[in-house]
Amino acid sequence: MAWRALAALSMLLCMGSSCCDNTPDQFTSKTNINNVVQDPHTSRIYLGAVNAIYQLNSDLMLESTAVTGPKKDHPSCTPPITSQCTNSEDRNNINKLLLVNSPNSTLVVCGSVFRGICSLVNLNSVEKPVYYSDTKGEKTYVASTENNVAIVGVISYYMEANANLSVFLVGMGYGGSGNTKLVTTRLLQEHGDMDVFENMVEASTVQANSFSKSFGHEFRHALKDNGYIYFLFSRTQVTSDSRNITFVARLCENDRHYYSYTELQLNCSSISQGQENTYNKVQAAYLATPGADLKLSNPKDKVLFAVFSADEDNSLSALCMYPLSSINARLEEVIESCYIGEVIDDKKPKTVYSPYNSEPDCSIKRKQKDILMTYKCGAEFLPTPLASKPEYALAMEPIYTKNTMLTAVAVAVENEHTVAFLGTSVGEVFQVHLNPNKTASYHTILVDYTKCSVNKNLFFDSSSDHLYVTAGTKITKVPVQACEKKKDCQACNLNDPYCGWCVLEGRCTRKKDCSRGGEKNAWLWSPDQTCVTIKNFEPPNISCKKTDSTQVKINVPYLPAISSPDTLKCIFGDYKSDAYFTEDAQVICALPTFDHIPPTPETQDFVAVPVTIKVNDDIEVASSTFEFYDCAAVVKDAQNKPCIACVTSKWGCQWNIEGHTCSDGDDTVGDYIIKPMKGDQCPQFELQDDLVIPVGIKKRIEFQGKNMDKYLGKTFQIGSELMKQVGEVTVEADGSKYSYEGYEFAYDKEPEVNVTFYIKEKNTVRKIDNTFRVVLYNCSVRREDCSLCKNADKKYDCVWCDTTTSCIYKDLCAKELQQCPPPRIMDIVPRYGPMGGQISVTIKGSNLGIKQEDIKRITLAGVECIHQPERYSVSTSVVCEIGPHPSPPGGLPGEESFAGKVEVEVEGGRMGMSTVEFTYRDPVLEKVSPMKGPAAGGTLITITGKHLDTASKDDISITVGGEPCEVVSFGQEITCITGPYKGQKIPSNKLIVSVKYGKVTNKEFPGFEYSANPKISDYKPRSSFICGGRKIFVMGSGFDLVQKATMVVLPSGDKNDAKFNNVKFVEEFISKNDTVLEFLSPIVEKSYENLTLNITIKLDNVENILDFFYHPDPTFVHLTDKAITEGSIINVDGQGFTKAMTVSEAQAFVGDEPCVVTILDEDKLFLVAPSSPPKSYTRRHRRDTSSEAIELLIKFGNGEWIVGSVRFEGKSEVPLYIIIPAVIIPMVLFIGLSIYCYRRKSQQAEREYKKIKDQLSGLEESVRDRCKKEFTDLMIEMEDHTSDLNEARIPFLDYKNYTDRIFFLPSKDGANDVMITGKLNIPESRRAIVDQALNQFSNLLNSKTFLINFIRTLEGRQEFNARNKVYFASLLTVALHGKLEYYTDIMRTLLLELMEEYVHSKNPKLMLRRSETVVERMLCNWMSICLYQFLKNSAGESLYKLFKAIKHQVEKGPVDAKMKKAKYTLNDTGLLGDDVEYSVLTLQVLVHGEGPDVIPVKVLNCDSISQVKEKIIEQVYRNLPYSQRPTVDSVALEWRPGSTGQILSDMDLTSQKEGKWKRINTLAHYNVRDGATLVLSRVLHTQQSFNQNQDNHEERNALLEDDDKVFHLVRPADEMDDIKSKRGSMKDKGTTKAITEIYLTRLLSMKGTLQQFVDDFFRSVLCYENMVPPAVKYFFDFLDEQAAKHDNVDDETIHIWKTNSLPLRFWVNILKNPHFIFDVHVTEVVDASLSVIAQTFMDACTKTEHKLTRESPSNKLLYAKEISTYKKMVDDYYIGIRQMVPVSDQDMNTHLAEVSRAHTDKLNTQAALHQLYQYASKYYDGIISSLEEDPAAQNKQLTVRLQQIAAALENKVTDL
Repeated sequence: MAWRALAALSMLLCMGSSCCDNTPDQFTSKTNINNVVQDPHTSRIYLGAVNAIYQLNSDLMLESTAVTGPKKDHPSCTPPITSQCTNSEDRNNINKLLLVNSPNSTLVVCGSVFRGICSLVNLNSVEKPVYYSDTKGEKTYVASTENNVAIVGVISYYMEANANLSVFLVGMGYGGSGNTKLVTTRLLQEHGDMDVFENMVEASTVQANSFSKSFGHEFRHALKDNGYIYFLFSRTQVTSDSRNITFVARLCENDRHYYSYTELQLNCSSISQGQENTYNKVQAAYLATPGADLKLSNPKDKVLFAVFSADEDNSLSALCMYPLSSINARLEEVIESCYIGEVIDDKKPKTVYSPYNSEPDCSIKRKQKDILMTYKCGAEFLPTPLASKPEYALAMEPIYTKNTMLTAVAVAVENEHTVAFLGTSVGEVFQVHLNPNKTASYHTILVDYTKCSVNKNLFFDSSSDHLYVTAGTKITKVPVQACEKKKDCQACNLNDPYCGWCVLEGRCTRKKDCSRGGEKNAWLWSPDQTCVTIKNFEPPNISCKKTDSTQVKINVPYLPAISSPDTLKCIFGDYKSDAYFTEDAQVICALPTFDHIPPTPETQDFVAVPVTIKVNDDIEVASSTFEFYDCAAVVKDAQNKPCIACVTSKWGCQWNIEGHTCSDGDDTVGDYIIKPMKGDQCPQFELQDDLVIPVGIKKRIEFQGKNMDKYLGKTFQIGSELMKQVGEVTVEADGSKYSYEGYEFAYDKEPEVNVTFYIKEKNTVRKIDNTFRVVLYNCSVRREDCSLCKNADKKYDCVWCDTTTSCIYKDLCAKELQQCPPPRIMDIVPRYGPMGGQISVTIKGSNLGIKQEDIKRITLAGVECIHQPERYSVSTSVVCEIGPHPSPPGGLPGEESFAGKVEVEVEGGRMGMSTVEFTYRDPVLEKVSPMKGPAAGGTLITITGKHLDTASKDDISITVGGEPCEVVSFGQEITCITGPYKGQKIPSNKLIVSVKYGKVTNKEFPGFEYSANPKISDYKPRSSFICGGRKIFVMGSGFDLVQKATMVVLPSGDKNDAKFNNVKFVEEFISKNDTVLEFLSPIVEKSYENLTLNITIKLDNVENILDFFYHPDPTFVHLTDKAITEGSIINVDGQGFTKAMTVSEAQAFVGDEPCVVTILDEDKLFLVAPSSPPKSYTRRHRRDTSSEAIELLIKFGNGEWIVGSVRFEGKSEVPLYIIIPAVIIPMVLFIGLSIYCYRRKSQQAEREYKKIKDQLSGLEESVRDRCKKEFTDLMIEMEDHTSDLNEARIPFLDYKNYTDRIFFLPSKDGANDVMITGKLNIPESRRAIVDQALNQFSNLLNSKTFLINFIRTLEGRQEFNARNKVYFASLLTVALHGKLEYYTDIMRTLLLELMEEYVHSKNPKLMLRRSETVVERMLCNWMSICLYQFLKNSAGESLYKLFKAIKHQVEKGPVDAKMKKAKYTLNDTGLLGDDVEYSVLTLQVLVHGEGPDVIPVKVLNCDSISQVKEKIIEQVYRNLPYSQRPTVDSVALEWRPGSTGQILSDMDLTSQKEGKWKRINTLAHYNVRDGATLVLSRVLHTQQSFNQNQDNHEERNALLEDDDKVFHLVRPADEMDDIKSKRGSMKDKGTTKAITEIYLTRLLSMKGTLQQFVDDFFRSVLCYENMVPPAVKYFFDFLDEQAAKHDNVDDETIHIWKTNSLPLRFWVNILKNPHFIFDVHVTEVVDASLSVIAQTFMDACTKTEHKLTRESPSNKLLYAKEISTYKKMVDDYYIGIRQMVPVSDQDMNTHLAEVSRAHTDKLNTQAALHQLYQYASKYYDGIISSLEEDPAAQNKQLTVRLQQIAAALENKVTDL
C-alpha cells in the first residue's frame, strides 16, 4: 500500500503548490469584504472585511493586517464588555464604514460590534492603532449593529473660532434600534469638552421618528463638491405607497445645524413599447467629468452616474446620469419657491414638503431680493428640512439598461469617449461605451466564478489603466482594456474606445501605446469599423501580357504618411515590388512580370491576384485583389458569338477577322481589325424577325449576312444541339441573303424552348457570329384538353384535333374541333361543407372554359355556388363559395347530412357533372386534449369529434376563450397552438373552444382551461463549457403542462448586424416531471465564445432569462507515454477545469475502460487508472493493447479531449494466494474468537436492552413520523392560508370593536352592554340638556382633584366589587380617551399610591397580580390602547397564523360536537379518548344563487352536519370576516345523489338510536361519498338544525323529547347504558383508563406540529431587537425608576411587576381570546389548546422553578423542555428594553396625543360619561363628602359643579 500513500502525498503537495501560487493582481480575504477604499496619495488599497482590515499596495500585495474580530459582545450590553454581560458571545465584526483621512494619515474604521464604535488606525500600517475608546458612552456610537443598515460617509472639515476641525459626515438608515439620526457630523479630534467621534450636532433635524412609520432609508453614496456635501439614498414616501424612491440630499459643508439640508427626488425611467419602465431604487453611484462625446452643455460639468434597479423586479436595471449643475439648479428652484412663500390652493407649499416633521411653513411671503443667495446655506428662521415634491423631481432617461441586477459603477474617459464599468449581482463587470446615439456594452469581465455580487466600491488605479473589482472575498486588479487580444483591425474596432488599430505597427493598442498615434490616420478608431483598405487601382486591371515595366497607382484612404526611414512594399501573390507614398496619399508600385502572374483559370477570362501593402517588410496595412485579364480566354464561353463577345468585354479586347482571334487592344489598324465596343462591325448572321418552329414540321429558315465581305465565296453549315447532323446553308444570288431548308425537330420536355444555332465556315470550321432568336414549341406539352389548347398563344397555331383528340400544330391535323367538349369534373376540394355554407370549394377538372367569363353557373348538391373569378385557372380549376343548404319547410326536422353532384355550366351551354358528390354536413366537437395549458399559450391541443374534416384548413379559424389558436393540422382530428390569454385574471372555469367553419358556422365545446404559467424557482448548475452537454436541472412548478421545453443560447450583439440574425443554439429537454426539467446545455460555436451569450429556458410560449454563463473550453497539458499500473493515480494538468464542471460529472477513459475522477481542481485533475488493462487503445477501436500506447481521454459534457497516451506496466507483487493465508486467515480467526467470547457473556443483557430499545424507538419513531407528516401537511395548508392573507388581509378588528371587546365583553351584559350597542334610553326632549350636562361632567372628570376623590370614594365602598372596578375603569378609559396624556398622569398617580401601599404594608410581589383596584384595570386598558398598532403591524400576524394552525389541525381529525373533544388537541381534558374511524372527503359545493362555480371543500365523513356547514361556510366565504358570514342556522345543506335532493340535518327521523341515546347524523350516516355535490342555500328564517326535514309537529316533538340523550362520536363514560352498567366491572373501567392514556401521544404529535407557530408568536412578542412599542419602554422605565427608590424591591420583584403589567395583563388575555383583535370565531376545542399555550407563556414569565413529577398535569409536562428557552427569551426581553434609549415624557405624550386624535371620535364617549355618572349618582353623598373635606376641591368649587350636573341630569335637590 506504500505506493498509494506516496501518490496521495504527491497529490497534496501539488495541490498545496497551486494554492500558494498567488498572482500579483488578486487578493483573497478569509472573510467577505464589506468596504474598499484607496489612498489617492499613496495608491494603497484598504479592505474592510469581516473581522479584519487589510492594507495592500497598488498591486494587491499584502502589506499589513489588523484583526478586528470576532469579539465578545451582545446587543443588549453597553461597552466596555465585562463579565457582567452574562449573555455575551463571540460575534463577527462586520466593517460598516472605512474612510481615508489623508491629512492626518489615519484610517477611520467602524464596525458592527460594541454599538458601532469607531477607531483610527495608521494609514502606513493598519495594525498600529491611533485612537480607540469604548468608555465614552452612547455619544460616540457611530455605526449600526444591524446587518441590513447601510452606512456611507465623507471626510470634511468645520470652521469654528478660527479652528479648522477635522470631521466626517455619516449617513445611516434607521434600522429599528439605536440612533435615529440619519445624518450626523462626527469629530476626528478632541474639541473642548467633546470627544473624538462625538456628534457635533446636539439635536439633528434630520432624523426618522422611531415611533412613526419607518422610511427605510438605504444610503448608497456620499460625496462632496464645491462646498456642498451630497448623500444619495432611497426611501419610501410619506404616503402609504411603499415603493422606494431615490433622493439626493445636499447640505453646505460648513452648515453645522443642517439648515441647508434639502432632498431632491431623482427619477430614472424610460418608455419602451408603450410601457413605462421605472428604475426607482439606487444601488451605486460614481462622480466623474465625462468626455466630450456626451455633448453636455457644459463640458467641464461633473456628472453623477448612478445605477438603479426596479422595486418590482430586481433583474431590471438602468444607468442614469445627472449633471451636478442640474441637481443644484433644481434644488435652488424648489428651495427658493419655499423661501419666497409660493403655496397652492390648500395653503401647502408648492414645491416641497418636510419628510421628517410637520409641514414646513412656506406661507410667509419674504420679499427680500436674492434671499437664496443671501442665505445660501439656510438659516434658523427659514424652513428646514425640505424635500422636493414628486412633480419637481429631476427626471432622466436611462442611457443604458440591462436585464441583470447592476450593483456597482465606475466611469473613465478615454480619448474624450466616456466608458462606464458596471458591476452585476453575479460577479460580472460590463464595459459600456456611453454614446448618446448608440450606447452598448462591448466587453464583459468575469471577476468571480462564485457569482458573488460586485461590491459598490469600484474604482481605478492612479493611471486609470486598471480597475479594482471586489466581489465576495476577492479583490482583483483587471486592465481596463484587452486590446492585445484583438488580432485584426475589424475586431479592434468593435465599439471599444480604448482600442484602435495602430496602422504602422499592425496591432490593436491604446492610442498612447501607438508610437505615432498622434499623427493623422496612424491610430484608427471608429464604431463604424473604419480600417485601412484599398479603395481602387489605377488602372483598375491590366492584361497579363502587358505588365512589364508597368506601374499601378493604389488609392488607400486612411493610410498615414509613410516617410523615411519607413519603407513601403507591394506584394502581388509571391512577387514583391518597392512602393512609394505620394503627396495625394496614394501608393505607386510596379506590377509583376508575366512570369510571376498565375495562370488564368479554365472557367474565367482573368486571374485575381492578392495584393498586400506592407510597411517595413512585415507590417501589413491593407490588402485587396488585382485582376490580370487574358483576351484570348474571353471567347471560350461564347462560341456562337466570338467576335461580339471579344469586342464587348470589359477588358477592351479587339477581334482579328483574318486570324479569327481575340487579342489585347492596341494601335493596329486595318479592315480586318474590329476595335473594342464595335460589335456592330463584326461579321454576323441575323434574322429579320423572331422565328417560331413547331416540332414535327420542317420549316425553312431565311436569314441575312452582315459585314460578310471577307467571306464572299465561302460556304457555310448550320447546326444546333437538338439537330443530329449539320445542314447546308444556301447563298442567294446577291450574296447577302442565306437560307436553310429546315429540320424536323423532336422535343417534348417543355412547351417552348429557345434553340441556339451555330453557323461555321465549312472549310475552316470557324464559327461566325449569329444573333438568331428561334423558339421551338410543342402544342401537346401541358395542353391536355381542348380549353388549354385553345388558350395557347395564337402565334403557335395550335388546334384541338378531332381525329387525334389532342392538341397539335394545325398543319398536322386533318379535322379541327371547333367547339370544345363539355366540362369534365374530376375532383372537389373539399368534399364536405357545413350546412351554413360560406366556404370556398375548388372544382378540378378539364375543359372548364378558356377565360373566367366562360363560367356561367355552378351548383353543388343543388345549391348555387358563387364563382370567384380572381381564383380561376384556365380549364383546370374553378373556385366558388357555396351557399347555405336550405332548411326544410314548416320547421320540419332536417337531415344531418345531404349529398349531391357538382354541376358546372360554361360558355355555349355545355354542362359538366361530377362523378363524386359534395356533402353538406355539420361537424360535432366532442373532446379537447389536453384540457389545460399555460396562460402564455403555446399548447398544442387536439380537437376530436365527428365530421371535423368538413371544409378545408384554409376555411377554419379556432379560438380558445376568445384568443386565437393557430391551426397546425386539419383532418379527422384538428390540432392548433393556443395563443396567450390576454385577460387581466386567468379564469378558473373551462373556456369555450370555438371552431369557425367559413363565415357563419361556429361550433363550440367547453373544454380548455388556462392555468398559471410554469414558474422556474431555481436551476443548477449555472454554467457550462461551450462544448455543451452538461446536465442542467431546472426546478419549479407547472412543468407537467409544458409540451415543448427548450434551452436556447442567443449571442448578444448588434441587432442590426446580419451575422447575429437567426443565430441560436437550442437543446430540448431530455426528461421532465411537474417540478423538474432536465436539459443538456447546448453546444455553442467557438466563434461566439467571446460574445455575451443570453440564455433562456423556453417553456412553450413562456421565456425565462437565466443568469447562466458559458466559459471557454478547458485546456490540457499533453501527456506522452506515461507509465501507469492498475489502480494508480493519473495526474492531468491544464486550465479552467472547475469553471463549469464538478468531480462527479467529469468522465475519463483509458482506452475503452472508464476511470474514476477523484479530484477536480482549477488546474489539476486526478483520476484512478482502471483495475485491468483496456481491450482497446481507444474508445473506438478494438485492438490488443499489450504493447501499445493507450489513449487517455477526458470527457466534460459533449467535449472530448485526448490529452495524451499512457502505457500499462505489470506489477512485481507477492501473489495473492500467499498473502491471503498468511495475513487474512489468522486475522479472521482471532477476531472471530474474540467476538464469540464477548457475545457469550453479554447475550442476555443485549436481548433485554434491545427489546426495551425497540419499544422506545418504535414509540419515538411513531410520534416523530406523525409530527413530521402533520407538520408538512400543515405547512402546505398554511402556505395556502398565507396566500389568502396576502389577498384578503388578516381580519383585524377596527379600533372601536377592538376596544369594545377588550373593555366590555367581560361585563355582565356582554354584547348587549350599552357601551357596545351605544343606545342610551334618553327621551328626545331631554337629550340636549343631558348632552350639555354630560359635557360638563366630562370637564369635571378632567379635574385631577375630582377624579382622584371620585375613585377613592368608590374603592372605599364594600359593594364596589372587582367586577364594578373593571367596568368603571373601562368606562373611564373611554371617557378620557380624548386626553390620553391626562389619563396616563392619573394612572401614574394612582400607581404610585398603590406601590407605596404594597411596598410598606403588603408583599410587593403581589402588586398588579389581579385587577383588585381601578388603577390596575386602567393599566390593562392603557396597555391595550398603546399596543393596538403593534399588534396590527407586528405580533398580530404570528398570532393569527398560530390560531389558524390550531384550528386547521384540530379540524383535520374528528371533533365530538357534543362533548367538545378532539383527536388533535394540546389539552388532555379535551382529548378524544377513543379511536374513531374516519376518512377525508372532498365535497363539490354549489352555492345557490351565486353562479355555477363549484367549490371543493375537505370534510370528514364523521363530521356532524353542522360541522360540515361550518367548514363549507369557512371555505366559501374565506375572504369575508366571520361577522359578515352567514350562520350555520341560516343555511341549509342539500345533497342530490340522484334525481331528488335530500336536506341534511343533525337530527331527523333517520337518526340512529342506541338504547336511550340518539346519535347525531353525520355524512357517513347519509352515505355521502367522496366527490359528492352538495348545494348550500339560505333559509328564510332560522330553524333548528335537527328539524329541517320533518313532516309534522308530532315528529318534531318526538325528536325533542330525547334531546338530552344525544351523542355524536363517543358517549360520556359516566352515563353508560343500564345494561352496560350492570355488566361492567372495575377491571373494565381500569382498561378504559389505560386505553385513554395511550392517546396522550396525540398531544405530542399536536405539539410538534404547532411548535414553529408557537415559537414564532413568542419571538414576535418577546423580541426587543425589532420595534418595541414606546409604551412598554416608558412603563418599564417607570417601574425601574420607582423600584430604585425602595430598598426592599429586588430584581425578582421588578421582574414580577413587569410580568404582571404586560405579559400576564395583556398578552395572555389576547392569546386566550383571539376574537378580541380578530374578527374570528373561537370554538371550545380551539380555546382549550390556546389555554395550554397561554399557561406555558405564563410559566415562562415567572421566576419560580416548577418541579415536574409523574403526577404533574400533562399540559405542564408538554412544554417542560421549552420552558427554559422561553424563560431566557423573557429575561433577554426585559434586559434589552432596559438598555434601549429612554422614551421621554414629551415623546410619550406626543405618541398618546396621536392615538387620541386618530380614534377618539369613533368611541361612545357620551355613553361612557352617562354610565360613569350612574356611579356618581349611586355614591353621590360619599363623593360630596369627600370633596367637601378636600381644600383643593373647595377652592375649585368642585362640589358646586357636581351638584349642578346632578340637577341637570336627574333633578337632584341641591343647596343652590
